[in-house]
Amino acid sequence: MNSLILASASPRRLQLLAQIGLVPDRVLATDCDETPGKAELPKALAVRLARAKAEAAANVLANEGQGGCYILAADTVVGRGRMILPKAENEAQARDCLAKLSGRGHRVLTGIALVTPTGKMLTRCVESRVAFKKLSKDETDSYIRSGEWQGKAGGYAIQGLASIFIHKIVGSYSNIVGLPLYETAALLQGTHYPVIVKGGTR
Repeated sequence: MNSLILASASPRRLQLLAQIGLVPDRVLATDCDETPGKAELPKALAVRLARAKAEAAANVLANEGQGGCYILAADTVVGRGRMILPKAENEAQARDCLAKLSGRGHRVLTGIALVTPTGKMLTRCVESRVAFKKLSKDETDSYIRSGEWQGKAGGYAIQGLASIFIHKIVGSYSNIVGLPLYETAALLQGTHYPVIVKGGTR
């Protein structure tokens, strides 16, 4: 069976894949500029970054003389309308994200890119809608102290303390965590990569 390469440094994506019995043969994280283009929309950014990560990993493997792999990459973007919220790297960014999300709805979009063993690139974008309660100052301060926001798109992680801020979700929960499992499995199965095998073994 052809190897499965995960082009992502996210431990959450590894955990999500493991949840459906998938363990990549290799994790190959690549660096790419995640700065949104001028007037770039959240969906376009998510797909572009997923493609860039997959292409970068494919280039690394080609330089190593390794071909015939499945390469899976993803990128998650939080958008409020046309606005793209950053992956919070400092407290000021996290507070600004939470202020923009407080009492409002937003979208979480994950772009998925899959390079097949023949070199074909397939992409999908999955959208989930999330509604936040109105946050008090104490709630914001407490969440900031937790540190969970670090490096998270939109300044929060739904699988942690921020779950108590969210009163409605429409769409895939795993998408909000970082990888929509239904769509990822369907993409792999559509290219003949075995996701579910009788007897529970691959």
